[in-house]
Amino acid sequence: MTRRQTFSSRFHWNLQSNPLNDLLESKRRSGATILELTESNPTKVGLNYPEDLLRALAQPAAMKYEPHPRGLLVARQAVADYHRQRGNDVDVNRIHLTTSTSEGYAYLFKLLTDPGDNVLVPQPSYPLFEFLAGMEGVELRSYLLNYAKRVGWQIDFDSLSAAMNERTRAIVIVNPNYPTGSYVKPDELATLVSLCREKNLSLIFDEVFFDYHFDWARSNSEESHSPKSPLEGGLRGVLSSGVAVSGVLTFVLSGISKTLGLPQMKLGWIVVSGPEKLLQPAQEYLDLIADTYLSVSAPVQHAAPYWLGLQSRLHQQIYNRVFDNLQWLSEFLKDQTYARLLKVEGGWYATLEISNLKSEEQLVLNLLEKENVLIHPGFFFDFPREGFLVLSLLSDPSIFRDGLNRVVRHITENRD
Repeated sequence: MTRRQTFSSRFHWNLQSNPLNDLLESKRRSGATILELTESNPTKVGLNYPEDLLRALAQPAAMKYEPHPRGLLVARQAVADYHRQRGNDVDVNRIHLTTSTSEGYAYLFKLLTDPGDNVLVPQPSYPLFEFLAGMEGVELRSYLLNYAKRVGWQIDFDSLSAAMNERTRAIVIVNPNYPTGSYVKPDELATLVSLCREKNLSLIFDEVFFDYHFDWARSNSEESHSPKSPLEGGLRGVLSSGVAVSGVLTFVLSGISKTLGLPQMKLGWIVVSGPEKLLQPAQEYLDLIADTYLSVSAPVQHAAPYWLGLQSRLHQQIYNRVFDNLQWLSEFLKDQTYARLLKVEGGWYATLEISNLKSEEQLVLNLLEKENVLIHPGFFFDFPREGFLVLSLLSDPSIFRDGLNRVVRHITENRD
């Protein structure tokens, strides 16, 4: 008789530390000053938060427990107002609050899939998908984002079709994608909706970085691409948000972690849309899932209207930081021979292509060991080949510039 294993087979990942983490911990123990070009935490990069931000948590109404599977109306109304300011009218009854986008994914995988079913995700993209899907017993299948000079990143619909089978249940669109910074284009969205309608699939949009859009100058020379100015006003007619989709069952994930730079406050949401015959049962099942956990705290929900009212103020600081760093990076790399900045349309990250790079892992290890610079290798995000580095645009400008100078100097001095 075979003895049953103690733990779930979901935990199939290798949990051993990798060489980069080992070296980083060793450097930190030695007291080395590390220039981190991977920073994703807005609370650690010197932003100015309002002094009274925490007072919103102390409202007397928060002492009353009023559980609702979709969240308190006052908070959902604030989320609806947020979307309305971006040109999309969203019914408060189509909003489900969560503690995070990750929890939102867990809810949607529970809603849409049985164990062994699959969802399609972009490649390259966020490595957390593997864990979120794996813990729900869901298989991930990848479709490619291809890069073309002067055009940028585009969905490879041939690879998307090839990835589908009879157990495919949904397509995930990260809008803009992390780390490529590419938005879904109107023609791509139309094709996706048509395909999902034909195959009876759902669309899941991850729009946590949606507000951080860069307006790029048009030019025949890729090297001259540089951000023109921060986007002002609404996004109507500029970007395609999943919130506006109605032809197929669609779920849009977002939250204050990125929109407000408040990851510690734990508030996200799902906006549901689609044909009425699917919309009602989808929301009822989501209600059941959410009612089982009721994870969003009352103080956070009551604080949401005040916090989201600060959105332009908090967002602008982050936008200015990532915009300025991107603009500097574009000029800095303009005449570089070995490092090329790939076109990025939005978000907090930029991708560098390094010519003739044989090993991303060895390069990032050398940069950390010899230059005290931490940067992501492309394989962390499942780029299909060697030759890419990913860096955060959120970093303090002095660290960002010092770190990039060291990266380029190291690459230039160590060419074969």
